[in-house]
Amino acid sequence: MEFQMYDKLLQLPLFQGLGKNEFTQIIEKVKLHFHKYSKDAIIAREEEACKKLIFILDGEVLYEAYDPDQKYMLQETIKAPHIIEPYSLFGLKPYYSATYFASTETNVLTIDKKYLLINLRLYDIFMLNYLNMLSSRAQMLNKKLWDVRIGNTYEKIISFLTLRCNTQQGPKTLYVKMEDFAEMLTDTRLNISTALNDMQDNGLIKLSRKKILVPELATLIDFCKNKKKKETNK
Repeated sequence: MEFQMYDKLLQLPLFQGLGKNEFTQIIEKVKLHFHKYSKDAIIAREEEACKKLIFILDGEVLYEAYDPDQKYMLQETIKAPHIIEPYSLFGLKPYYSATYFASTETNVLTIDKKYLLINLRLYDIFMLNYLNMLSSRAQMLNKKLWDVRIGNTYEKIISFLTLRCNTQQGPKTLYVKMEDFAEMLTDTRLNISTALNDMQDNGLIKLSRKKILVPELATLIDFCKNKKKKETNK
C-alpha cells in the first residue's frame, strides 16, 4: 500500500494509535475494498442493511435524512476523512438512517462486518477506538437530548440542528415549513421567524421558501452563545 494511502487511513479514528507493523498485519488478514464514486452516486441508502464499515478517504459526501413524519428533510455536506454510521453495524436496527451521495468524485474504503468480528476484534487498539467512538456518540446524544426544547428560541433552533447533524462543520440545509418547525420546537411561528431573520441579517443563514441554509453551524452556535451572554450581562 502506498504511504500516502497508509497516512490517510491513520487519520480515521478507528486506526489511530496503530503502528505500521500492526497495520500491515491487518492489511494481510482483512480484505480492504476500494471504490471510486462519481458525483451524485449513492454510497449508502437509508433503510439499507449496514453490513460493512464505509470509510470516506477523499472527497465530500451529501447526507440526506427525512423525518419519519415527513415534516422536514435535512441535508449536510460531510468532508473526508469520515466513517459512515459505524454505530449502525450492530443493534436492534442495523440499517442506515440516512442516504449518502457523493458530492464530488469520492474515494471510499469498505471493510465487511465479518472481518471486524473475526480479525479486527483481535487488535485491542482498534476495538478500543471503536468502543470509544460508540460511547462518545451515545454520551453526546444523551446530552443533546437534555437540551432539546430548553432555553430561548435561538437555543431551541441550535439544539434542533446539533441533535440531527453529524458535525458542526460544512453547510447544512433544512427543508421545513415554518409552522411545522415552530410546532416541533414548541414555540410560536413569530418567534421562530424573528430569530431566523435575525440570523440571516447577521449573515449566518440564508432563508428561502421552506428552506434554511446554514453555511457553517459552528459559527451560528458561537453567535447564539455570544448573544445570550450579552443579554445576561445587561
